[in-house]
Amino acid sequence: MSRSARLVRSRSRFRLRSRSRARSVAGAGAVVLVLALSPSLAACDGVGSSGGGSASGVGDPYFPKSGNAGYDVTHYALDLAYDPAAHRLTGTARITARATEPLAEFNLDLKGLEVEKVTVEGGEAAFTHEDQELTVRPSGALAEGETFETTVRYAGSPVTITDPDGSKEGWLRTADGALALGQPTGSMAWFPGNHHPSDKASYDVTVTVPKGLTAVSNGELRGERAVGGRTAFAWRTAEPMASYLATLAIGRYEVTRSTVEGGLPMYVAVDPTQAAAGRKALARLPEVMEWAAYNFGPYPFSSGGAIVDRPEDVKYALETQNRPVFPGAPQALLLVHEIAHQWFGDSVTPRTWRDLWLNEGFATYAEWLWTEDEGGATAQETFQQLYDEGEDLYEDLWSFPPAKPTDAENIAANPVYQRGAMVIHKIRQTVGDDAFFDLVQGWTAAHRHGNATTAEFTAYVEKQAPDKDFTPIWRDWLHGEGKPDQA
Repeated sequence: MSRSARLVRSRSRFRLRSRSRARSVAGAGAVVLVLALSPSLAACDGVGSSGGGSASGVGDPYFPKSGNAGYDVTHYALDLAYDPAAHRLTGTARITARATEPLAEFNLDLKGLEVEKVTVEGGEAAFTHEDQELTVRPSGALAEGETFETTVRYAGSPVTITDPDGSKEGWLRTADGALALGQPTGSMAWFPGNHHPSDKASYDVTVTVPKGLTAVSNGELRGERAVGGRTAFAWRTAEPMASYLATLAIGRYEVTRSTVEGGLPMYVAVDPTQAAAGRKALARLPEVMEWAAYNFGPYPFSSGGAIVDRPEDVKYALETQNRPVFPGAPQALLLVHEIAHQWFGDSVTPRTWRDLWLNEGFATYAEWLWTEDEGGATAQETFQQLYDEGEDLYEDLWSFPPAKPTDAENIAANPVYQRGAMVIHKIRQTVGDDAFFDLVQGWTAAHRHGNATTAEFTAYVEKQAPDKDFTPIWRDWLHGEGKPDQA
């Protein structure tokens, strides 16, 4: 994710050169400054569960109300219809889940929409809905280990959610439709669910919109059919996806379908006002994906692409699964950043919002690697300049360690991005280039389509290089307060 413009000074154009696995961390040349005043994004809420029913929340350190205990969602089937003129969304969500404890009741997250009816296993269920908490009481208790289907019918005017850092997410209106973005809590504005990154699921999303508009979501387009004066678009995401990575874009788009190396299907949707700039900016998308796969391991999903739209009051890009969303034609480094997230964040997803540095540190470091490969500053030069001039470039750079943001307002502040990337570079310095890229590819393979914590990452690194001492990196760079004494 990038919630700010990244101002880049580079000594050269982006010309990717072939190279061996070995890389030199030393090198001459002008230093590229990635001036990302990385915004904060709020974290998720959660609580633990108590006997007889799931509690609202899973105990996340930043958003204690998001997510829900007591069950694990395996699949969402969403049947939606949206009328932009009336700003009205109607939906039926069929949620397949497995009870992880006996449940007399359970909670779903849904904000700003009116619930009309809830059934569990076909039987009507009692429910209450207050703020974002939809509490469901089935007619009979659910046994631990039982798989069950919950159907929620709902409607209303979907809301925009303001994060603690002031940025907007949820349901965002555009000139000709809408754009749904979910990081960290916005997905509850358009469908009920267990909205925490620790619970990933597959998705089927069917969206009916007025004729002439297109509806774009994650995964692959499975069908398109006329329904009276409207059109229904059916999308399927087979690989597990955290709900904050789900997206829905409705409007008029210039759509391009293609394939890249290996036959991977690509679906790119660009707002017509951005068509010329978007085509030029995204021309390097196949190249960026090939470069990322070379460095980080096989691409983890069955399709790719991008969405370029113009939502009101939104200036950030987001790594929505399969096809990132950009608020206008992206520059090369922003494209690299969001594509890197397909590995770091989308496939390997943080277990809690405190682990977000694993997403943003790696995605920021991908920018450093791309710049290095393009003949610009080496990653070592970028690291050194950050260490030497960090206070001038980012006022808050040393304000807290990347693995422990101070609060929800700061979970995507500069220490998470920039200092997070510095942690990754210190690992590279310690193990050497060959071992570093083997380690990175091993990490993305080990946790492919799963969740991971900071503790699991540090343990993995230590296991892969048992002869190296990582204690100073964890102590001073990852968890330590203030600026480390030595670079």
